Amino acid sequence: MAQASVSNGVLRRLLAADLSGFRDHLLRLDSASRRSRFGMEAPDAFVEAYADRCFGIDDVIYGFVSEGVVRAAGELRGIGHNLPLGIGASAEAAFSVEVEWRRQGIGARLMSRIVRAARNRRAEVLYMSCLANNEPMLRLARKFSAQLRYEPQAALGEIAPRAPTPATYLGEAADDFTGFATAMMDLQRRGAELR
Repeated sequence: MAQASVSNGVLRRLLAADLSGFRDHLLRLDSASRRSRFGMEAPDAFVEAYADRCFGIDDVIYGFVSEGVVRAAGELRGIGHNLPLGIGASAEAAFSVEVEWRRQGIGARLMSRIVRAARNRRAEVLYMSCLANNEPMLRLARKFSAQLRYEPQAALGEIAPRAPTPATYLGEAADDFTGFATAMMDLQRRGAELR
């Protein structure tokens, strides 16, 4: 399976080595985008502390990377339990795309990866929450057949992922392999630029 190219970049799984790039991506979000992503005002210190807690055992993060820079991210995180995400567990999805990279289908491709990752980890329910006026996120939720529930200031989407198949496992493994190779080439390129 080929790695997904979008415009001038690739979608790949982010590794712990990508922490600073992921953090920088979140810090580049303007205040409206941060409010949409976190559901509240999110000052730099909050964003930095949040990023530092990512890449745990239950975290699967895909990113859109252009010229070695993370420009968008889709996150999957297990919720409501103390064990790794697995059979019967619930998971949460979150997304962020920098303004200049929107309206190119990046969010939908990230969502596809996150739904597949939840499926492969046998999540019973995948939750998405957003501000009630976040129309791009609501469109994305509808595109993936999320059941939406509205509250005064927020909307909550629920997706019940289907059971995994050998093809979904293989697809994720192939994406992870090519993503790792791309990450290593990015690291090598950045190392060469520093010399």
